[in-house]
Amino acid sequence: MMKIKLTIVLSVFLCPVNFAQTFTNYTSADGLLADNVNCIDAYDGYLWFGTQNGLSVFDGANWYNFTTSDGLIDNTIQAIHVSSSGVWLGTDFGVSYVDLPNLFSGGIITSYTTADGLGNNVIKCINKDSDGNIWFGTNSGVTKFDGNNWFSIGTSDGLPFGGVVDIDQGSNGDIYLSSGLGGIFIYDGSVLTSVTEIDGLLDNKLRALVVDQEGKKWVGTSEGLTVLDNNFDFLMNHTTMLTLPAPDTLNPIEDVEMDSQGNIWVGVYVDYLVTEGGVCGYDGSQWIEYQVADGLVGPVVRAIAVDDNDDLWVATSTGVSKISNHGLGLRESVEDQFILYPNPSSDRVTILLKKETSKKIEIFNSKMQLVQSESINGAKLSINISKLSSGIYFMKLDNLIKKFNVID
Repeated sequence: MMKIKLTIVLSVFLCPVNFAQTFTNYTSADGLLADNVNCIDAYDGYLWFGTQNGLSVFDGANWYNFTTSDGLIDNTIQAIHVSSSGVWLGTDFGVSYVDLPNLFSGGIITSYTTADGLGNNVIKCINKDSDGNIWFGTNSGVTKFDGNNWFSIGTSDGLPFGGVVDIDQGSNGDIYLSSGLGGIFIYDGSVLTSVTEIDGLLDNKLRALVVDQEGKKWVGTSEGLTVLDNNFDFLMNHTTMLTLPAPDTLNPIEDVEMDSQGNIWVGVYVDYLVTEGGVCGYDGSQWIEYQVADGLVGPVVRAIAVDDNDDLWVATSTGVSKISNHGLGLRESVEDQFILYPNPSSDRVTILLKKETSKKIEIFNSKMQLVQSESINGAKLSINISKLSSGIYFMKLDNLIKKFNVID
């Protein structure tokens, strides 16, 4: 029996709202050590950028920069992980660590290499598990560090050639290793189990992996995004989130992140035939996309991060973009003055108000672009939406907003 999953889009009130997404771009002219940014992390109001020339930290107003002259093992930073205890920086020559309270006051930076216990000096990713262990994805496998002891898993233990490019953890404590060439490997503390194309992955060349609140795995591959359920069974594929010029269709994923509302964000970069790239967000039913034409600082997307305000930060080879008011994850209000039905709808929607008014009603698409406006005189209005294409829309009356879905 074929199972069909229905997505119900709820109408909610939202306030306050700014309807035009805002792009704020930063380059070396603003304080970045280099425009070529490899990795990014957001923590406690700070943004951390690993560049070709060192570490740049931004607090929203001021920039703080750190290089080998401050004690870093190398200036080309390929991976960052920041937590309450400190910041780990991965390079092609090992890792550097500084405890967070002392970072801005000349704290001592400690570096580690294979001589100390790393399985490989070429670091591709860094993450921390629920027990406080630090995991390093390297060019030859993965290394765990508990603060005193080092433990590595490599090709001789069953991991494929190509290294580990991303690391996450399941609710049961299992460690999920995204390999560069061999799919996903699940490590339960003693045994490695693989998940590959045979199990539903679009491709075995992985770039990133995120686990959502339901345990679903959002797996970024070289051919798009695969979604697996809590048991790693196949759910769906997304391959054309970013609009590309013909004949390109598949979206190679560079990074995957999730915001506090559960929306999924992906960074896409295509470097064959054309140079195209951008970021796309998914709210469970609809994708939105942003490219250079929308304000992104450059097409060569390397990494993405979501800050405490759910603003999206995009690291590229030509600087960094902050995207605010992007239309996903808008906050819900408890107000009930504005009713919209039916939802979803294909031709007309009706709005009911608690009291009569004479005002303008505006409809915006998922990119927060105005697509239709109407006037209401009274407490009820039926609006023809038959000319709107299918997708997510927002209806605005003063500072009250309803989210609704148009279907074919």
